[in-house]
Amino acid sequence: MQSTMMDYPLTIRSVFDHGRKVYGDSKVVTIRPDGKTEARFADVAERVEKLAAALKKLGVGESDRVGTFAWNTQEHLEAYFAVPMMGAVLHTLNLRLFPDQLTYVINHAEDKVIIVDDSIVPLLARVKDQLTTVEHFIVVGSGDASALGDVLRYDDLLAAESTGFTWPDVDERSAAAMCYTTGTTGDPKGVVYSHRSIVLHTFGTGVAIHLDEGDRVLPIVPMFHAMAWGLPYGCWAVGATFVMPERFLQAEPLSTMIGSEAVTYAAAVPTIWNDVLRYSDGNEVDFSSLRMVTCGGSAVPRALIERFQEKFGVKITQGWGMTETSPVAALAFPPAGVREDEEMDWRAKTGRIISGVELRIVDDAGIELPWDGKAIGEIEVRGPWITASYYKDPAPEKFHDGWLRTGDVGTVEPNGFVQLTDRAKDVIKSGGEWISSVELENELMAHPDIVEAAVVGVPDERWDERPLACVVLAEGTEVTPEDLRSFLTDRVAKWWLPERWSFISEIPKTSVGKFDKKVLRAEYADGKLKVAEISD
Repeated sequence: MQSTMMDYPLTIRSVFDHGRKVYGDSKVVTIRPDGKTEARFADVAERVEKLAAALKKLGVGESDRVGTFAWNTQEHLEAYFAVPMMGAVLHTLNLRLFPDQLTYVINHAEDKVIIVDDSIVPLLARVKDQLTTVEHFIVVGSGDASALGDVLRYDDLLAAESTGFTWPDVDERSAAAMCYTTGTTGDPKGVVYSHRSIVLHTFGTGVAIHLDEGDRVLPIVPMFHAMAWGLPYGCWAVGATFVMPERFLQAEPLSTMIGSEAVTYAAAVPTIWNDVLRYSDGNEVDFSSLRMVTCGGSAVPRALIERFQEKFGVKITQGWGMTETSPVAALAFPPAGVREDEEMDWRAKTGRIISGVELRIVDDAGIELPWDGKAIGEIEVRGPWITASYYKDPAPEKFHDGWLRTGDVGTVEPNGFVQLTDRAKDVIKSGGEWISSVELENELMAHPDIVEAAVVGVPDERWDERPLACVVLAEGTEVTPEDLRSFLTDRVAKWWLPERWSFISEIPKTSVGKFDKKVLRAEYADGKLKVAEISD
């Protein structure tokens, strides 16, 4: 029997039209250096049309790449819609990349136009002379942009256009956006998202997160990486108010925003929420409007989830995914019916796989392992918003029989809850047995005097490899390796207890806030870390 359902394309325009017509009075609020601005969805939609018209006059055509080098703002949201709906490809540029990486991704993607915020023009100007395909720089704001040479001003371009842009018919499987991985090993790799994959991801995450028109959403997670976890399209689809933080990503302004803008939902990496917690210790904050926080990008310490709930009454929901998964693949909502005293055990897990994503774990030989909460293997995923290859880089080692090899190692419960124990490259194998650096880090960060902790494997004559614990202490505290080892004694297996300890001022991080363990391993190998060794 053949279906008689309408053949309706799954394109970003369908999300845009719905938000514009149904939620035209919803707002986009942007916090700016000179105050805040507000615009209705209906007004933003008109500016989207004008931006598309301006880009077309500049020669941007089908499949041309338009880069954005920008904070989370109304203008960035406008580009999120205008560029893919006109048939071009939105390329979000990570403004925290090193100059050589930034040069590489712009040239590799062959960006034709770059939209850049005036406050970060100097960062882009450093690589301007090495860019081989960029024809125009469009600057948002009136600040000095002379370092880029002749530029166009965003507001001037829009002012010269009228509404009523005629959108082309776009194939749902055509490219809509692209983002490069952070390139912790080798060059960054380009991940291309289709219109179809973005719309399906919007539906899938929308069902999972439960946003609606009454929400006021603070997307702290940057729009320049991993599509801001899908929030730009997800919020527009349900009419949720945006509270865009622009460059103000520190604990003090974020805490103020949550209170003054009555934010109900926010999303950020663990380091942000740890900073907010520390700020609240000596300052008054009002988080009474917050109903939920999503946290991801790296393992979320159980202690952070517990402290946030105890102090503010706000539940942190841990999420897991990667650039290649658009990025949301799992969220740690506790199963129905669990006792209140068991709920935290589920919240502290990596997440429960969401509808639309298939997941399996495999051993070193590629044999599938059971979902029994015990078998440990590499996580592999596939689905309608999971990438099947990289842009101009097939990278066959990253794929296995149609599944994406995530590089994450862990277990899966029978009910689909994932517990990551490590990245494949970070697992510590000591005397033939595995030690989870992630679990050690989480237990260490439960200590009240520890701000951050990262654990890496280092060579050992007797056991081949042993854990080195790198710890950042809270200001004004004094803790010894013996104290910390004693603290861990009843929390992990005895043979996991580190003998090597290094107290450092800050854990090195990648451009998206993840612990950069390769830097710690290199500093240890070069003798740059001051290490204290203790024995049993």
